[in-house]
Amino acid sequence: MSQQPNNRGRNSFRPGGGPFPLWYLLVAIGLMLVIQNLLFTQPFEQLPYSEFKAYLRQGKVAEVQIGEQTIRGKLRQPPGSPQDPPRRFTTVRVEDPDLIRELEAQGVAYRGQYENEFVKTLLSWLVPLGLLFLFWMLMARRFGPGQGVMNFGKSRARIYAERATGVTFADVAGADEAKEELQEIIDFLRQPQKYAALGGRIPKGVLLVGPPGTGKTLLARAVAGEASVPFFSLSGSDFVEMFVGVGAARVRDLFKQAQEKAPCIVFIDELDAVGKARGINPIQQNDEREQTLNQLLAEMDGFDPRKGVIILAATNRPEILDPALLRAGRFDRQVVVDRPDLQGRLQILQIHARKVRLAPDVDLQVIAARTPGMVGSDLANVINEAALLAARHGKSAVTMEELDKAIDRIMAGPEKKSRVLAPEEKRRVAYHESGHALVAEAVPTADPVRKVTIIPHGVAALGYTQQLPTQDRYLYTKEELLDRITVLLGGRAAEEVVFGSVSTGAQDDLQRASELARRMVTELGMSELLGPYAVEQGRQPLFLPNGYQPVKTYSEATAQRVDREAQTIVERMYQRARRILEAHRDKLETLAQYLLAHEAIDQPTLATLLGNVRTEAEPQLVDW
Repeated sequence: MSQQPNNRGRNSFRPGGGPFPLWYLLVAIGLMLVIQNLLFTQPFEQLPYSEFKAYLRQGKVAEVQIGEQTIRGKLRQPPGSPQDPPRRFTTVRVEDPDLIRELEAQGVAYRGQYENEFVKTLLSWLVPLGLLFLFWMLMARRFGPGQGVMNFGKSRARIYAERATGVTFADVAGADEAKEELQEIIDFLRQPQKYAALGGRIPKGVLLVGPPGTGKTLLARAVAGEASVPFFSLSGSDFVEMFVGVGAARVRDLFKQAQEKAPCIVFIDELDAVGKARGINPIQQNDEREQTLNQLLAEMDGFDPRKGVIILAATNRPEILDPALLRAGRFDRQVVVDRPDLQGRLQILQIHARKVRLAPDVDLQVIAARTPGMVGSDLANVINEAALLAARHGKSAVTMEELDKAIDRIMAGPEKKSRVLAPEEKRRVAYHESGHALVAEAVPTADPVRKVTIIPHGVAALGYTQQLPTQDRYLYTKEELLDRITVLLGGRAAEEVVFGSVSTGAQDDLQRASELARRMVTELGMSELLGPYAVEQGRQPLFLPNGYQPVKTYSEATAQRVDREAQTIVERMYQRARRILEAHRDKLETLAQYLLAHEAIDQPTLATLLGNVRTEAEPQLVDW
């Protein structure tokens, strides 16, 4: 039996948060009016006084009730008419001295009535108001106490009861070291007296750092599932609002709720949204985010860790966090959740493949080897895309063909077979991709080519050459980086060798080669001109290198030397790629013609067409 998340702690009656909807109030007012009309308004037909007197003279009036302001009564049913309810009428009373005499003459039963409208009016409003109050109480009990329109200062944390996260360490793979680090937290939450007897103090906070998609949030939920304690989950952006002081109030409310439910785990996802280093916003001197951060620092100092409140947080930007957050006594421990290795990718694939029907020929070990650098979310997407492809083609199980296509789809985007290239463009793309493949197979340290295709993929790719490393890599030598630059420039070099001109198809290759050459000069000290010296300094993202804009901390003369040296590296590797292609022009033609005929080359076919190019003598490879 699964339990739904408890919505206590949100700031509205709506499940999604936000102010109390106006239409609730409008519906309640409408219900009051309907109830008032149904309960306190009797079905009387309005008659003019003259028509009432005419009915009286004709003997059609059965009985009347004379009040101070109105006259009410019933009309007689005509003889032989169906037994329908008698018609009721009401009319305004006028001064008529002959009314009583005429009633007695016609034999009409009459009586007087003292009308007390106060009780009637009071009841007509009290009953609907009581119903509205009951409705209000029902909504308050449904969505949790302490909710209301003005409760902006309430924490937005979603609270999961014990084991309600539905995740344990069995659902987490590829992060064995991180699970070992977090096992101590679980043991403390299960047996706090064991640590208290020795005088040990568990870390107040644990910071999970790693690239996006590596499973930091999943690990935090697994810790709560393993420890069987309540789990508070919220994002760093939930603290920040347009109203000043709301973020600090929500931090106070969050820690108050956590201490009431101790032992428990508080998980703050995307901590960098609220924990960014103070003082980096020179425009706003009284930044709301800084007030929220100050309150968070104060609360982490104030609560007693022996009560069993553990703060978990996750971020992929640890370099921009405020140093006060990372000091001892706050986030004492940092756990790195890195990209999985080959064995980790295999375990992740096995977990996500549990719910998918796989064909007998599927080898997840091969798929794991083909996906270096992919994180858990990418691998889950591979399995899901393969299942969708198999269903689209009407297959009863997922085969290796669907898994291969899913990997290509994620790496390069979906195939665009409807994008028909002109014959001359297709020929140029074939030689371009053949140049990449031939150079990659010729240089000594490049990753082997797995697939070459001239089928358009994604938004702008007219073809691509896919290389896959034989093993996970963490370090690269200078020679390996130079080989990478050479392979990137192989496509443009092939166009120039064959056509005598170049096209815009090498734009991305040039950008990547130039960026790599510049990093070799400025960051890695791999320059003959500048030597072992890191020119650029700054707090660059550890896991998001593409979003980093380095701060210039060197002179203009050094900048000119950097530009000249990076340009020299690119130019020399370009000439190197040209020499390789000119030396193997016949094999370049063979690859291009095969691509034009078949549109794709796999690894075995490529080995057959090229032979053992890498063992042949490379003509004047590097003049470095």
